[in-house]
Amino acid sequence: MSTIRIQTTQNVTLEYEIASTGERVLATLIDYGLYVVWFIAWAILNSNYHIAPEGRGGQVLMFLPTTFYMLACEVFFNGQSLGKKARHLRVVRLDGTRAGLGDYLLRWLLRPLEIVSTFGVLAFVSILLNGRGQRLGDLAAGTGVITLKPKAAARNPLAVEATLVEGYQPVFAQAATLTDHDVALIRQLLYQGSRQENYMLLNELANKVKAVTGIRTDVPDLPFLQTVLRDHAHLVAVGAS
Repeated sequence: MSTIRIQTTQNVTLEYEIASTGERVLATLIDYGLYVVWFIAWAILNSNYHIAPEGRGGQVLMFLPTTFYMLACEVFFNGQSLGKKARHLRVVRLDGTRAGLGDYLLRWLLRPLEIVSTFGVLAFVSILLNGRGQRLGDLAAGTGVITLKPKAAARNPLAVEATLVEGYQPVFAQAATLTDHDVALIRQLLYQGSRQENYMLLNELANKVKAVTGIRTDVPDLPFLQTVLRDHAHLVAVGAS
């Protein structure tokens, strides 16, 4: 599977696997399945309680949630629709900055052209041809869709500590405040969460580390925890020398 490297504004290099076409299709089918559920629920409620006016006005109200669903989800769920959440996918900017409303809006505005009107054919062709898994909306916004699942080659997240080299610059100086017990517990839970693909555990662990150290960052949970361990190892080594 192809990968992309993203340099964050905090000088952390993140390597992600590009979401496969199959995973993106599955995520989209989940989202469209939610559309079907909504239409059924609307029909039942409207037939029983007449909650919408007759004619065009009622149709507008019925399609309004599905029209803005993708845009609203990506804005409020940090680049994820519910389908993407289920498949552990996310929209990210490829320059390392945080995706914003303008980026999601560009993707949403081009969606009718490349997905709705062509039944996804135009988006499918674009994803296959450009090499970075980008549809036209992604190309316009400078975004891509990545998988949040740990790469097969990095199932041992602790191996990153062995990659320290001379001249390494710590990213989070607050990592020095962690105790040996803290670090041992982080190592244990990080290995367990990564091996079992337990993203909830990784998120809880990352939030706890941020609370203890006072670190504020948008770096995703797994690379954040790896970076904290690497920084701590470096800072301890420098302090002992």
